[in-house]
Amino acid sequence: MVKSRRMQLLLILVVLSFLLIHFLPCSNNAHMEEKPSPVHILILSSWRSGSSFTGQIFSQHPSVFYLMEPAWHVWVTMYQNSAKVLHMAVRDLVRSVFLCDMSVVDAYMSSQKKKSDLFQWETSRALCSPPACDSFSRSDIITAGNCKTMCGKYPFSKVEEACKTYSHVAIKEVRFFDLKVLYPLLTDPSLNLKIIHLVRDPRAVFRSRENTRTDLKRDSNIVVGSQKTKGEMGPYNTMQVICKSHVEIYKAGSRATPSFLKDRYLLVRYEDIVRDPLARAAQMYRFAELHFTPELQKWVHNITHGKGHGAQAFDIGSRDAVRVSQAWRKTLPFQKIEKVQNVCKDAMDLLGYRLVHSEEEQKNMSLDLLFAQNSS
Repeated sequence: MVKSRRMQLLLILVVLSFLLIHFLPCSNNAHMEEKPSPVHILILSSWRSGSSFTGQIFSQHPSVFYLMEPAWHVWVTMYQNSAKVLHMAVRDLVRSVFLCDMSVVDAYMSSQKKKSDLFQWETSRALCSPPACDSFSRSDIITAGNCKTMCGKYPFSKVEEACKTYSHVAIKEVRFFDLKVLYPLLTDPSLNLKIIHLVRDPRAVFRSRENTRTDLKRDSNIVVGSQKTKGEMGPYNTMQVICKSHVEIYKAGSRATPSFLKDRYLLVRYEDIVRDPLARAAQMYRFAELHFTPELQKWVHNITHGKGHGAQAFDIGSRDAVRVSQAWRKTLPFQKIEKVQNVCKDAMDLLGYRLVHSEEEQKNMSLDLLFAQNSS
């Protein structure tokens, strides 16, 4: 009798083991196939480097949930601190956004927050289409102006709801000055992070910063301290810190070690994007595991081959992109160019920007010669 019961129990255990081994893994695999892990893309750059336009290349893709500079909220709230001190808070916020956890923003916004309280929310096509807004189709190319008019009334909860429906989450951020700060995100098993490091000729950045100096005052104070932003050398002190950070980020990202950076760091120069926008957009899409649709190819071509001069500093509209990118050569006095080249020489050498040595050379050197050192 006892032996019979033991045999029955043994048979039951064998059957249960069989079921666990053969059916549960299949169920899990089926679930994983239905929804693969999202790809997380960080566009890492500095102010006035073409990052808003580059962000739009990703924002307009129908598979991408995009946010522009969510760490703005951290810096506005904690502006008394230095950029180095704020690195950790910025990193934690970026990680939460990548995971579609928008509760992290609560500490930096009012309790009665709306979707429109999020910094530059209207630049995100994902927040201008379902489920975040019903006024446009998910596959539409949507301008920030149209989005702001039609989609501002939706609750903040729609941000997180929308984020969870996308295969790719992209963030454009200008508030990291050290790649090592991001190592915990690159080794985080819950993230599949790829970093696009966007740089621009420091002379062009300087010229653009001069035109938006008031708008960037608070950020500059956080970067170098309010005392170092004053006087004639103030703008050059800020440029020196920005250029040094690009050098350090590039050196860390391009090394063979650590191994977790392999195939997860891509350097892109803004000038190369505007000279050959379709090729560079295709390169970034391949890196991010995205398909370059015919609709997006047409949009990228049109927005970089317009007649606009980029008069509105923070506006992303159709323009003659090559001409705008080289405006510094016509408008920036050579004395200022010399100072920028002096404080940013290491960055220019490393990133392939040729120095100019006279006013005549500044005006007459061809675009190809300016970047002949590294045209890849």
